[in-house]
Amino acid sequence: MTGKQRREQLLDIGRSVFAERGYDGTSVEEIAERAGVSKPVVYEHFGGKEGLYAVVVDREMQLLLDMVTGALTGGHSRELLEQAAFALMDYIDTSTDGFKILVRDSPVAQSTGTFASLISDIATQVEDILGLEFKARGFDARLAPMYSQMLVGMVALTGQWWLEVRKPGKAEVAAHLVNLAWHGLEGMERHPKLVGDRKA
Repeated sequence: MTGKQRREQLLDIGRSVFAERGYDGTSVEEIAERAGVSKPVVYEHFGGKEGLYAVVVDREMQLLLDMVTGALTGGHSRELLEQAAFALMDYIDTSTDGFKILVRDSPVAQSTGTFASLISDIATQVEDILGLEFKARGFDARLAPMYSQMLVGMVALTGQWWLEVRKPGKAEVAAHLVNLAWHGLEGMERHPKLVGDRKA
């Protein structure tokens, strides 16, 4: 096995073990054993568990971001919302281990960020689309960043729930997500007010 092939093997095994056991439950010993190598080989390629974990997370974040941004190919705003919802559901479906790793909190301080920062990156992609829609409908376009965080957060949390239950099917979940988001946006008030006593 070449050095590059060994590195890829360790990444695949590490990804699987991190998804199964979480960061704390994973050891370099287990990764090395599953790969049929000694612990120093893992250290040689990644410097240890933290290094391996950071590369795995980085790759998964990039894959998810690419899938979502690649799905936003244009069309009507509702269709764009469907495309974004489906992209996240597709990622969860095809990269279940990766999604499990991304949504788990890790004690590792890393430059690659967190699931929350990834969701924020995706929301930024949606922000411009939402801003144009707001402007066209007479709403304050400066609120688009906040609304894009709300929409993407709703999809992401629903995805976490669906990961465990897998019912109803992906298309039906996406349809319900879009139904709630689209009709919520459709009936939105220009200047919403709270109905309760609390004002601050």
